[in-house]
Amino acid sequence: MRVEHMGVALVLGALIPGCVAENQAESAPGTVRKGGDNRNGEYVAAANWWKPAPDHTDGWSWGLISGVVADNPNRIIVSSRSDRNAAGEERPNSSNHIVVVDGNGNITENWTQWDTLVAFPHQLYISPYDPERHIWVVERGGGERNVHEQVLKFTNDGQELVLRLLDPMPRQSEAEARANKNPGPLDYGQASTLAFLPNGDFLLGDGYQNGRIIRYNAEGEFVSEFGSVGTGPSQFDLIHGVGMDRDHRIYVSDRDNNRIQVFTEDGEFIEEWPDIMGPTGIHVDESEDVWVISTTLNQVLKYKKNGELQHSFGAYCCTRGGFVGGLSRPHQMAVDQDGNVYIANYDGGYVTKFTPRPDADPSKLIGQPLVLER
Repeated sequence: MRVEHMGVALVLGALIPGCVAENQAESAPGTVRKGGDNRNGEYVAAANWWKPAPDHTDGWSWGLISGVVADNPNRIIVSSRSDRNAAGEERPNSSNHIVVVDGNGNITENWTQWDTLVAFPHQLYISPYDPERHIWVVERGGGERNVHEQVLKFTNDGQELVLRLLDPMPRQSEAEARANKNPGPLDYGQASTLAFLPNGDFLLGDGYQNGRIIRYNAEGEFVSEFGSVGTGPSQFDLIHGVGMDRDHRIYVSDRDNNRIQVFTEDGEFIEEWPDIMGPTGIHVDESEDVWVISTTLNQVLKYKKNGELQHSFGAYCCTRGGFVGGLSRPHQMAVDQDGNVYIANYDGGYVTKFTPRPDADPSKLIGQPLVLER
C-alpha cells in the first residue's frame, strides 16, 4: 500500500459562463405567489455568477465542471476536468483544474502548482470535523500525463499536500478494473466520492468500476470494505455519493442501478430506495433530511430517512439560451454557512449559485451538513 504524508510548499491564481436570463419574480412576504414553475424551488439563482477564466481566449472555455465545496460564503473551491473549445476538444496542458472563487464568482486563486498531479479532480470535500478545513480531492486519473487515480488532502490554502493515497497502477479501462475481483486497498476502479466520520475515519466510494465502499482511518490506513459489482443487495453499478445519519446508517447512491442503498456502519444491508434516476451526490443535512442530486432528471430531491420523497426542484438548462438556475447534468452540491447552495454542472461547464428566498419555506431549503457527535 502506498500512503504518503506530504510536506510541500507553493502559490495561486483564476472562472465561466452559465445559463443566462432573468431571475423569477419575487413575491412580497404574506402574498400569494402566482405563476411560476418551481424550477428553482425556494431559491433565487444568481445571474452571470460563473465567469470565464483569464486565459479563456481563442475559443477556449470551461469544460466539465466536476466538483464544488464551500469553505465559507466568500470562498468556494471548484474543480474542472479540462478546458474545451466549441468542438468539444480538450485543451492541451489545461491549467484550470482547481480554482477558488469569492461570493460573487470572481476567481481569487488558481492552484496551478498542482497541474502535474491532477487531471480529473472528480469531487471536492472538507470534513465537517476538521478545524483546519483541509481540502480533499478524489482524482480519477488519466489525461495527457497519465495521472494515476488517487485521493489527495491539501492544506486549506492549497500550499501543502499532507496525505496521498495513490493507486500504483495507471488508470485502467472498465474491463481491466472489473477483471480484478479482489482489488487491494489502493487498487481503485475510478473512485468517486468521500464521506467523513467524527473519529477521523473516512469512507471512499470506489466507484465507477470496483463497486465498493472502503473505510480508512485518519492516517489513510485501510480499515474495512464492503460491496461488489452487480445489481443485487450490497452490489453496485457506479457509486457516486455517500452520506451518513445520526444512527450511522450509510446512504450510497448506486447511480447506474437507479437507486439508493442503505447500510449499517459495518456495511450490513438494510434496504434500498428504488426508482431514483441517476442519483449522484448525497447530502444529509442537520435535520437528517437526505438530499439527492439526480444527474438524469437535472433535479435536487429531498427524502425522509425512510426513503419517502418530500420535495424536488430543478430543471434542465442551456439549450437556446437557457435560464438562470438551470442545471446541466448536476454532479456535486455544496451548502455554505449562510445557506447558499452551489451546484457543479458537469455537462454545462458552470457552477450555479442559489440563495434562499426571503419568504422561503424552511422545510424546502437544504440545511447545513449533519455533524455527528464524537
